Amino acid sequence: MSKYTHSRSLFSFRGLTERSVKLLSRFVAYNFQHVYYRTKESFGQHKRDLVVIRVEDASESLQETKVQFLDALERFKSVVNVKSGSLEDKYKLLKQQFDFCNMRSEIVNNKIQAIEEVSDALFKEWEAELNLYTNRSLRGQSRQQLKLSKQHYSRLIKAMLKAEQKIQPVLGAFRDQVLFLKHNLNANAIAALQQEFSEICFDISQLIQAMERSIAEANHYVHVLVEHKNQPSLPAAK
Repeated sequence: MSKYTHSRSLFSFRGLTERSVKLLSRFVAYNFQHVYYRTKESFGQHKRDLVVIRVEDASESLQETKVQFLDALERFKSVVNVKSGSLEDKYKLLKQQFDFCNMRSEIVNNKIQAIEEVSDALFKEWEAELNLYTNRSLRGQSRQQLKLSKQHYSRLIKAMLKAEQKIQPVLGAFRDQVLFLKHNLNANAIAALQQEFSEICFDISQLIQAMERSIAEANHYVHVLVEHKNQPSLPAAK
């Protein structure tokens, strides 16, 4: 076998292996989710309840993130406006605030993914169970509820993703200033931070507004789901 043929075969094998690993990962993830949801349902927690819980968690996480960024803004203000104190201490303070904000942003991302995961499972199950109805009127009502729930969900995710997307530019600007201060621990660095302060203030204010809109959408979506829960339920699957 020539080196070319051997390399080509090895490349094909690696490609096949990578595809196999991806397929296996998806299979394992799907089965894990299936078992997870079945276990929750056996304890009386259905997918709709899990959606409510995860949306409330995400809303709370956004609120905590908002508070963290506001606190970071105040600390940033104290660094650029207060003349006393060592530059090293100021750097450590800003670095700590950046790390906190970065951690909060990762939590928000995980919460949004959790909502998307369980909502997708809920809507697929709901769609499939529409065929179990024998009463056309109830089937029509349930189909309309599903349509409205999807619309509310779409608005919620759009608002949350918009808020999340605004986090990264703010974190990027924050990281730049922290690194600049780290690399230039002198009075000139503080002067440079003062020039950037107004822009960062504006970015954070825009971020806060997006978070507040997202929190409002989350609260509304939870209200809609709870209302629908009190209406005629889907027939039990046999």
